[in-house]
Amino acid sequence: MESESMSVLEVQNLKIYYESVWGSYKAIDGASFKAYRNEVFSIAGESGCGKSTLVDGILRLVKPPGYIPEGRVIFEGTDLLGIPEDELRRIRWVKIAYVPQGAMSSLNPVIRVEEQMTDAMIDHGSMNKEEARELAISMLKEVGLPVEVARMYPHELSGGMKQRVIIATAIALKPILIITDEPTTALDVIVQKGILELLGSLKEKYGMTVIVVSHDMAAHAQIADRIAIMYAGKVVEIGSIHDIFEEPLHPYTKGLISAIPAMGKKSIKGIPGLAPSPLDWPQGCRFHPRCPYARDICSEVEPSMKEVSPGRHLACHP
Repeated sequence: MESESMSVLEVQNLKIYYESVWGSYKAIDGASFKAYRNEVFSIAGESGCGKSTLVDGILRLVKPPGYIPEGRVIFEGTDLLGIPEDELRRIRWVKIAYVPQGAMSSLNPVIRVEEQMTDAMIDHGSMNKEEARELAISMLKEVGLPVEVARMYPHELSGGMKQRVIIATAIALKPILIITDEPTTALDVIVQKGILELLGSLKEKYGMTVIVVSHDMAAHAQIADRIAIMYAGKVVEIGSIHDIFEEPLHPYTKGLISAIPAMGKKSIKGIPGLAPSPLDWPQGCRFHPRCPYARDICSEVEPSMKEVSPGRHLACHP
């Protein structure tokens, strides 16, 4: 999987800052990773670690007072941060689709599902209204929804059905890459399972690359091929889902996994303390104030990301 020729997306030292009256807010402070063809690549971490902001940067959706001072986002050999807006628009939805956080609220409540789907398809694809309508019906069936949903309004749908409508719209033009931000938030566990299985099946059927952003480690365990762990605006560990769950290396990763509830688990051990403010990152390793293994070097020197074994990357002092 980790061949250069199969790389679909490569994020290189991406930084996203926000200016405020309190100073420079370094939401993302040098994130790097690769996503490969036909895989589910997950990004995990506590709320506030920068996951959604990272997605905004990848899609060039950062709005003022936010800005990108440094970094590259290479998609199929093209730096998305360096191309004109009209060229980027031709890539969105056609080659890269996005299922945003709070997707269930993304549907217009006064427009029928069919119209919302066909508008997106006509706007970004080369088809007429009838072709778009046929494709919309086909995509609704693809995600397990009855044809009748096309003529319904969003308020007539359950949360899980709305989420499937958004996903159906996202995959309609057969993009190479789908980015989903918290796709199962606010859904019950049964519906969550169905949505995750749907995303996994899309990868298998169409050979798509799926990036799943979520704080839910249990969800990542169900669907991911590889996973990146984020903390305080940085990626601190990357590895296969098996390696990360069977042998986590970073103390923060260990803490996240120990906090996952499970049947028969006698106790759940959380991570003490709170994540630091982006206005005042700790010196050295940003996790050291909460780390049970911290040493003097951890509070003095920031660890760099290194490949510790094939496909396994870690930012932690040995």
